[in-house]
Amino acid sequence: MTRRLGLVLPILLIIGWEVAAIIVNNPFFLPKLETVIPLLLSPFSDILGTGSLVENALVSIERVVLGFVLAAVIAIPLGIGMGRFAVLNDFFDTTIELLRPVPPLAWVPLALAWFKIGIVSIVFIIFIGAVFPILLNTVDGVRGVKNTWIEVSTTLGASERQVLTKVILPGAAPTIWTGLRVGFGISWMCVVAAEILPGPTSGLGYLIMYAYNLGQINVIIAGIIVIGLIGLIVDQGFRAVEKRWFGWRGLER
Repeated sequence: MTRRLGLVLPILLIIGWEVAAIIVNNPFFLPKLETVIPLLLSPFSDILGTGSLVENALVSIERVVLGFVLAAVIAIPLGIGMGRFAVLNDFFDTTIELLRPVPPLAWVPLALAWFKIGIVSIVFIIFIGAVFPILLNTVDGVRGVKNTWIEVSTTLGASERQVLTKVILPGAAPTIWTGLRVGFGISWMCVVAAEILPGPTSGLGYLIMYAYNLGQINVIIAGIIVIGLIGLIVDQGFRAVEKRWFGWRGLER
């Protein structure tokens, strides 16, 4: 029932879109469904000489994975250290709080100056977008582990390493996973925005901007729909893992 209810609004939006397109009757402002659906039903067909939807989507996904994994590899260990040891938190906290509010796209000029035009600058922007939500959720997750659990394990003779691997990490895992989920969502937004900038010659962001330059609004909307669908699929995957692995968290509450 809940899933069926979740489909009501998208269906209403599609109907409203088609009605509005018929009323406006201007394909350069709002194309009809009949010009967009064929693009979605032929995802392997070349579009405007830039490759297919699938090819461009795979390029964007590859870039996101690179930046996201790099962010996770750095943010999770650092977050565990900051959450566990006050001296590390005091050392890094001010700098992190200074950099965290800066939008990822504000780093674009520096990325281009440091890494020039190419995949490295795009991955850097994705990294900036993902690293802070992962880091902060990791810190919160570690701090959220009950002190009684740590005290009991220490009393029973557990070493610091055992406390970390057997108590803190399992206890913080649900919150860390939430950080990864949020971080990936931001990464996905960042890659599309980065691909719109001058330089890239592939990716969904590039396809959208190229279509805009040619006045192909139906291609833009098809690209936006693909971006949304990929984001939805990935998020549902994160939710499924969270429900399967961390279902005990709800029972604890």
